[in-house]
Amino acid sequence: MRPFMRTALSMSRLISAHSFHLKSNSIPIISHSSRSLRIPLFKLPQGVYRPNSSSEFRWFCSKSRIAAATMQNRESISYLTQKEAAEVDEILMGPLGFSVDQLMELAGLSVATSIAEVYKVDEYKRVLVICGPGNNGGDGLVAARHLFHFGYNPSICYPKRTPKPLYAGLVTQLESLSVPFVSVEDLPSDLSKDFDIIIDAIFGFSFHGAPRPPFNDLIQRLVSLNEYKEAKQRFPVVVSVDIPSGWHVEEGDISDSSFKPDMLVSLTAPKLCAKRFHGPHHFLGGRFVPPSIVSKFNLHLPPYPGTAMCVRIGKPPHVDIAALRENYISPEFVEDNVEADPIHQFRKWFDEAIAANLREPNAMSLSTATSDGKPSSRMVLLKGFDEDGFVWYTNYGSQKAHDLAENPRASLLFFWDGLNRQVRVEGTVQKVSEEESEQYFHSRPRGSQLGAIVSPQSSVVPGRHFLIDKFKELEDRYSNGSLIPKPKYWGGYRLKPEAFEFWQGQPSRLHDRLRYSPCEIEGKKVWKVERLAP
Repeated sequence: MRPFMRTALSMSRLISAHSFHLKSNSIPIISHSSRSLRIPLFKLPQGVYRPNSSSEFRWFCSKSRIAAATMQNRESISYLTQKEAAEVDEILMGPLGFSVDQLMELAGLSVATSIAEVYKVDEYKRVLVICGPGNNGGDGLVAARHLFHFGYNPSICYPKRTPKPLYAGLVTQLESLSVPFVSVEDLPSDLSKDFDIIIDAIFGFSFHGAPRPPFNDLIQRLVSLNEYKEAKQRFPVVVSVDIPSGWHVEEGDISDSSFKPDMLVSLTAPKLCAKRFHGPHHFLGGRFVPPSIVSKFNLHLPPYPGTAMCVRIGKPPHVDIAALRENYISPEFVEDNVEADPIHQFRKWFDEAIAANLREPNAMSLSTATSDGKPSSRMVLLKGFDEDGFVWYTNYGSQKAHDLAENPRASLLFFWDGLNRQVRVEGTVQKVSEEESEQYFHSRPRGSQLGAIVSPQSSVVPGRHFLIDKFKELEDRYSNGSLIPKPKYWGGYRLKPEAFEFWQGQPSRLHDRLRYSPCEIEGKKVWKVERLAP
């Protein structure tokens, strides 16, 4: 068995939130202390480590995609010898008090999340898990259970069951889910037609020597899948747990078996043989390691993004951009079930985006155009909405402000990837009152207030030092906690909606698109709902 290593450096997210109201019936929006960009960690003055991050992975979703895996130079990562890996286990399950079942549960979950990160369930649903008699096989059983709950259809080949309560319990859990167990004899000789993913959970880092029946035959069946790769035909992908079975833990495929898995999920830390893995996907699984082990073994491991249980090592494979696509699976969005007022419908979807714990659900693309029609777009944060419109704040000297002065019309686009939803809002734009801007400005963290004063937004500056120096100067000036005055060149805008479009992703690109446009019936303004072709 193995533990799960994590760097001693822990990532904390620093959030400072303030709510405010546009009006008594408006929706308050949380104001974050800053926008993050995903670049290496830096240390805040308070001593808190924080990722300077943005999405890619997003994030980690799935659909919180979670997803986005941090990439790390392979040469900068620690690799364990067989002896070191065994010693780590002894320490964890000895003086540090961990049990085998705890570590096995983390291992299986890490394998399942790594697979789900790369091989989406709508394309790779049929999974065969080949389990060996030891702890590696137990990892495979746990992974199968999690994959079942992720929506995959796992089958288990477990030729030599371990007669211990831990393993018997794992088998019982799978049988209670009606996950089929398949004998070696009942497996097809050609595995390419019945499965989309094959998990190699046969041997771990403690194995040595040559594989014996029936596992030598099973490994050869996996090797035979290379023919389909070479012919560029559709074939099941092979995922190895911690060690490609039959490989030497430190020297790799010394028997020249030609076993080349497509994905390797290393556990604890990569073993030395992982340096000889050249498949497209190498992940590190789990995220636990006491600082004492980090120090003792001088471990250098990549940080895990967000709350992910896996992290990519090395660069992702080259992909054909034209082949990137998502087959959306969503509830139907039909006219009979929508709100008559688009603001109410937006509020409903916005609340669901909040409940889904999506990252920055108030992020929106703001598109403007100059008087001669030259467009530009940028991401901004919604800070409130009600029946009168959608509000955001910015520098009145910025490019968007110049555009709006010439052409006071704009479009907003919200994209909630985890829910397969978009909302587009078009309308006229005007500045909010000075009182409203003042109220919001003083609700912001003091650092954000100083940043608004320091930055001549969209203007050319001589370098980052220019902004930092000015910020420190103002920070010293207002260090006594006195009120920071709002600059006249900073304030809010409100877009008054004239049209809405709500978009819900659906299979085969037959998306739902419902447009709200204003019309008048018996002298009263109402909203007409029409379906648009996707």
